[in-house]
Amino acid sequence: MSSRSLTVSIESWPIAGTFTISRGSRTEAVVVVCEIRDGAAIGRAECVPYPRYGETVEGVAAEIEAMTEALAGGLDRQGLLTAMKAGAARNAIDCALWDLEAKQAGKRAWELAGLPAPKPLTTVYTISLGSPETMAEQAKACGRPHLKIKLGGEGDGDRLAAIRQAVPNATLVIDANEAWTPANLEANLAICERFRIALVEQPLPAADDAALIGIRRPLPICADESVHDRASLAGLKGKYDAINIKLDKTGGLTEALMLADEAERLGLKIMTGCMVGTSLSMAPAMVIAQRAFLVDLDGPLLLREDRPVGLRYDGATVYPPAPSLWG
Repeated sequence: MSSRSLTVSIESWPIAGTFTISRGSRTEAVVVVCEIRDGAAIGRAECVPYPRYGETVEGVAAEIEAMTEALAGGLDRQGLLTAMKAGAARNAIDCALWDLEAKQAGKRAWELAGLPAPKPLTTVYTISLGSPETMAEQAKACGRPHLKIKLGGEGDGDRLAAIRQAVPNATLVIDANEAWTPANLEANLAICERFRIALVEQPLPAADDAALIGIRRPLPICADESVHDRASLAGLKGKYDAINIKLDKTGGLTEALMLADEAERLGLKIMTGCMVGTSLSMAPAMVIAQRAFLVDLDGPLLLREDRPVGLRYDGATVYPPAPSLWG
């Protein structure tokens, strides 16, 4: 019998200003932290419940707590894949188990996975949805070379025109968060081509993905809400060029690594993304981000403050986690 015990807590981290996407605005990131103790070793991880996927903070915390007995009985990461559905709750437990195993073995998590040590990466910085003038001001003021622009449907052409004028040399990727429609898709893609957009993320509602088949695509289209784990890959054929792997969608690093393998086999490029959370959310994602052509791990930069021992950010560069943070 394992001696493992489980602790779950809910934390609120104020956002610096307001974070707005097509589905609404918020001023704080509410996260669920999972700690698994085994003797003197403690594995820790964080997840960010997402209402878009039917998750609530209280519901996710309850899902994690419901696994107390199974974890005490020795449930491992492989067993977790079938014991829980993909989502934020499983992510917290899976990444806490990775952290615990690393501490018990005296190794880093990537060593346990048989992977080379992660390198510093360049992350995009997110510009929240707003008026063309406000977004252009933010894009210029942040002084970052790679930006992810949140769009919202109506007026997106004006937003892109203003932003491109403000930062003529920046690399721009855009995230419509399902706000476009099959009717305006091709016109919006043409606007993106005019303003030299590098990638479009989730332009349509996931239910409207079929409209992506057979259209002219002047730039790569990346799935976000349309892909969660390996089971969702089959539905992307002919529709997407890349997928955004987020641990809160895959249900942890274990599934994320296998999802990346399968996506690459199918010829899909890998992007690594995040919900708005602290460095404890980003740290495991740094492992999968080593395989990504586009990295979006700016969550802590959007907060008023991060955890005391957070990831190190130097401009657009993010560095791998210290052992005291995770893994």
